[in-house]
Amino acid sequence: MPALLDPTSELQPAQREALPRPPSLSEKRVALLDISKPRGDVFLDHLEARLGEMGVDARRYIKPTFTRVAPADLKHQIASECDVAIEALAD
Repeated sequence: MPALLDPTSELQPAQREALPRPPSLSEKRVALLDISKPRGDVFLDHLEARLGEMGVDARRYIKPTFTRVAPADLKHQIASECDVAIEALAD
């Protein structure tokens, strides 16, 4: 399994196991998280359209800035409203 890298500049990165992926997105609520980098919204627009064609319930969220981790309340909202999350970064 490839290593998971944490971009938050931890001095001693924590060991994290990747969570298992669902076999299907059918009947799942998918969070689309825009981390506020330029053109990330363009990617998410396309992804949201494709998921919609598949009948997937996709919900959009946005971080206030890409320079910091998502606020705890935003992470809690996503976790309580969705089953899986996809983050978009671009430039």
